Amino acid sequence: MKIAKLSNTVSLERSVEQGNMDHIITVREVIENVRKNGDEALYDYTEKWDGAKLTSLKVTKDEIEEAFSSFNPQLVQDLEEAAANIRAFHLQQARQQIDFPLEHNSYIKYKISPLEAVGLYVPGGTAAYPSSVLMNAIPAVVAGVKRVVIVSPPSKEGKLPASVLVAARIAGITEIYKVGGAQAIAALAYGTESIVAVDKITGPGNSYVALAKREVFGKVAIDMIAGPSEIAVIADQTAYADELASDLLAQAEHDRFASSVLVTTSEELANEVSEEVEKQLKKLPREAIARASIENFGHIYIAESLDQAIGAIDDLAPEHLEIMTENAEAVSQQIKHAGAIFIGRFSSEPVGDYFAGTNHVLPTNSTARFSSGLCVDDFLKKTSIVYYSEEMWKEQYPKIARLARLEQLEGHARSVESRSWDKGDSN
Repeated sequence: MKIAKLSNTVSLERSVEQGNMDHIITVREVIENVRKNGDEALYDYTEKWDGAKLTSLKVTKDEIEEAFSSFNPQLVQDLEEAAANIRAFHLQQARQQIDFPLEHNSYIKYKISPLEAVGLYVPGGTAAYPSSVLMNAIPAVVAGVKRVVIVSPPSKEGKLPASVLVAARIAGITEIYKVGGAQAIAALAYGTESIVAVDKITGPGNSYVALAKREVFGKVAIDMIAGPSEIAVIADQTAYADELASDLLAQAEHDRFASSVLVTTSEELANEVSEEVEKQLKKLPREAIARASIENFGHIYIAESLDQAIGAIDDLAPEHLEIMTENAEAVSQQIKHAGAIFIGRFSSEPVGDYFAGTNHVLPTNSTARFSSGLCVDDFLKKTSIVYYSEEMWKEQYPKIARLARLEQLEGHARSVESRSWDKGDSN
């Protein structure tokens, strides 16, 4: 890995463009085709890009049950336990209606209600991601969303990975479609003969999926434009080079554009980690992907002090941050910007990816400066409610009218003044 001295003039802020203009044009053409031709376009794209000639898009209950009954029982148990952890953590995020009483029997309040329908994109291609099913579906279910839909690209045989179907069953999701890419996002946003449109789309995907989510935003809500994946590690002389190397490679194997960054106060450790990464790369099944990531987006920075290292991390605002230092918990309190923080040797990033219960759908590309990971709130909407009694109106309307006229909105002023307490209606 490349090693460099950290300086105050070097910015670690990361920005990876999701596709180029050709990709954008392709995505727009796909969306328009799906809007005009519905299922026919979905079948055509699925055959063209996934190599699957389908006669039905929807996964049947029999397919789900077959996947579940034939799946490794130990892995089913592991997924169920992971789901229980995720559910328990997200239940703590559930919000109730907020009431705020005012004088004269008046009130304002916040009505909190779930979205009606959401679509969850589960990536396919080079790997299956049952963990993404759990991380997206469980917060939606906890929020009380009535209709949760999964879309995912099929194999050439026209099937979805058994692990994805098992995870969906565990999460309580039965509406699943064999369609991926930008065409799946278009179907969720605009609807087709088989897929009824949703109100929000969540979940990670490739650059075409990310661009499609950006294009349909406004027609529907989206969670974020996520990816490629990132990890940053702060480490001092107490950390172990082999462990740090394995943590950096865990992210690098995701994607050729994934980023793995180590910031350390120890030059000796920096050299050891660089050597260890090369050693472990040669034994990694996804070596080609991980090597491309490490060579293009892997960096080791040597900081003069822990304070300088913390400042660099806040500049980067990484998706995942591991802290492998003395007094790691105290160091974590000084971090301002990170999607998720993992403290100490035994809390490596995959603990959060799969099992601890926190959500692994997190902000990337330094957007952790202003955004958060997926949570129950992403599947809720808040409606403000106002009730003024006649007595409250009498007391407040002159002030409201004056503020309206301050903004030269005479109609607003006349609206609040037009009420009259002699009309015999106090409601």
